[in-house]
Amino acid sequence: MIEIYVDGGARGNPGPAGIGVVILDSRGKKIKELSKYIGEATNNIAEYNALLYGLEEALILRADEIKINLDSELVAKQLTGDYRVKDASLKPLFERALNMLKGFKGFEVRHIEREKNKDADRLVNRAINLAGMI
Repeated sequence: MIEIYVDGGARGNPGPAGIGVVILDSRGKKIKELSKYIGEATNNIAEYNALLYGLEEALILRADEIKINLDSELVAKQLTGDYRVKDASLKPLFERALNMLKGFKGFEVRHIEREKNKDADRLVNRAINLAGMI
């Protein structure tokens, strides 16, 4: 079991965007951090990209079960089926995430408060800052 914290953000909407992913092992020890500038994107596209990077890393780590934590209510509720995906630009990202989730024996998606996602948020801002998009 691994736990993944994901965050994506854009300065402007759309605007310069980045992603942040923090992966913890079953004991809560940080085993990986990812931070990447993804160019111009909306906040929601950045959130989905962060999720996809986190899922990809979990598959590389051969995790059987994962717990996904994100502060985007939209993405969390779309993944749990509480919200429909209406935005055409999000549909392929959503479908890719669902396909990747099939690679795990079990998963849980949790919407968390922004304050509980500070590490991933810090990585988002670092990516955008390092790209010179202060």
